[in-house]
Amino acid sequence: MIPQVRPSEFAGWLQAQPTPPLLLDVREPWELQVASVRPDGFELVAIPMNEIPGRLAELPEDRPIACLCHHGMRSQNVAAFLARQGYTDVANIAGGIDAWSRERDAAVPRY
Repeated sequence: MIPQVRPSEFAGWLQAQPTPPLLLDVREPWELQVASVRPDGFELVAIPMNEIPGRLAELPEDRPIACLCHHGMRSQNVAAFLARQGYTDVANIAGGIDAWSRERDAAVPRY
């Protein structure tokens, strides 16, 4: 089962990680132009969901990865895919960037 991390709990999740985590934003480029998170204590990598299989080598297996999308469904699918590929420290940001805007950073536009 993929751990679910609410944006309101993300700071605690960050602090609990043994190595600097990576936030994997799997939304489309146009979505990133509308709204994006600011890296703060984590590295931000944006790879659209459909490109993940071909770009898997870009994702480190030895770091925690939290997946993010608009509402949490695409990122859940990507997190499950990563787990099936052998990634052992993967989480989903429940509610996606929409919840991120409501719970963590109101400056992030909602769409």
